[in-house]
Amino acid sequence: MNRTLSHEILALLGRQKRDDDALELTGSGDPVFRTPWRIAEAGAAALGAVGLAVSDLWRLRTGRPQAVAVDRHAAAASLRSNTYVLCNGERPVSWDPLTGHYPTRDGRHMFLHTNHPHHRAGALRIAGAAAETREALAAAVAKWDGLAIEEAIAAGGCVGGLTRSRDEWNAHPHGIAVAGLPLIDIVQIGDAPARPLAKGDRPLSGVRALDLTRVLAGPTSGRVLAENGADVLHVVAPHLPYQTELLMDTGHGKRCTWVDLRDSAGAETLKGLISEADIFTQGYRPGTLAARGFSPEQVAALRPGIVCVSICAYGHDGPWAARRGFDSIVQNVTGLAATQGSLSSPRNLPVQALDYIAGYLGALGAMAGLARRIERGGSWHVRVSLVQVAHWLAGLGTVDAAAGMAELPDDELASLLMESDGPLGHLRHLKPVIRLSDTPPFFAKPAEPLGTSPARWAA
Repeated sequence: MNRTLSHEILALLGRQKRDDDALELTGSGDPVFRTPWRIAEAGAAALGAVGLAVSDLWRLRTGRPQAVAVDRHAAAASLRSNTYVLCNGERPVSWDPLTGHYPTRDGRHMFLHTNHPHHRAGALRIAGAAAETREALAAAVAKWDGLAIEEAIAAGGCVGGLTRSRDEWNAHPHGIAVAGLPLIDIVQIGDAPARPLAKGDRPLSGVRALDLTRVLAGPTSGRVLAENGADVLHVVAPHLPYQTELLMDTGHGKRCTWVDLRDSAGAETLKGLISEADIFTQGYRPGTLAARGFSPEQVAALRPGIVCVSICAYGHDGPWAARRGFDSIVQNVTGLAATQGSLSSPRNLPVQALDYIAGYLGALGAMAGLARRIERGGSWHVRVSLVQVAHWLAGLGTVDAAAGMAELPDDELASLLMESDGPLGHLRHLKPVIRLSDTPPFFAKPAEPLGTSPARWAA
């Protein structure tokens, strides 16, 4: 990989290469792990672009750019960051045993995601399983044709996807729609005067970021902002399912609070937070928050000059835009899993590249929007999706996976890890990957459980 790919990503946000850009990419390239997809190239490119965006904000704050360095092996490892977490010396359980591939009657494979209790119950019910076991679910799915159960799962508000080949996906109506979208885009959604950053000694000092996201992509975006000095308030409703173990990966540097938008008091609380925010990142399906009065345009009306970031599974355009999805599902429907294994024996990638890269791009877009606000004003909306990342990753081509590793050598992996103590216990987790010459990223506080902090900004 070369530096050009990072600049191609930045160009999508209107940021052209500067003569004094200093981006160094170290370490050998793909394959790092045993996958034909160029995940080290993709991860390092996204992180390199993020680093340059941090440098841009530092330049706007101080007049000086920063040197940026990203190691390709560290970038690849960051795409499976949650697998490295240990809590009090033990690995948290993160996958429900029913999640996985299931053969269908017509010789296809359906991937079902059952990590959330209501998705698990729904999959069992819709498939017609006689018991809550993997064997019973497999027997039930085997009575369905692939397309039929895929549509039934989607119509039932659950999460799953039929494993397709790359050619099938490229011919699919939503695959065609995605092919017409850029990896990331930014649009102006309101007028506002130019506003400089608050004073501070870190690139994002004084920046307030509302993180209304769950699972991996959105929370990763907030974590990147936090490691560069932003005050990140992670907002989740008490009634929504959340895998606590994922906070041990994505919650570092943040405060976590409850806000329930089902009642007027919760909506008013969120409006109050928005009125003092700089970034509003949400990870719900298109239209979900708009139905509660918090579309990007409505948010910009509450806080002129805000940068809104929308991260979803299937993008903002096309027939599947409103469909539920996760990284593992999108890997399957877009042909990544079939290429990792085969159509008759699909395997998911050894990394969750779509989630983590989408998270990096969300943070990148947030910072690019801030730079625009500083230089020219305006309110901005950034759009990223897992399926757009999948399309971009596939476009990078493949390599021979045989030379890839099952895991990094122990000494190399150890150099990428850190430990922290906090309310979630003694955690081992990955440290920030991007290296900056003047302001090394760090987490100002340990991860905390949901609902720990009050719903207000830090003083």
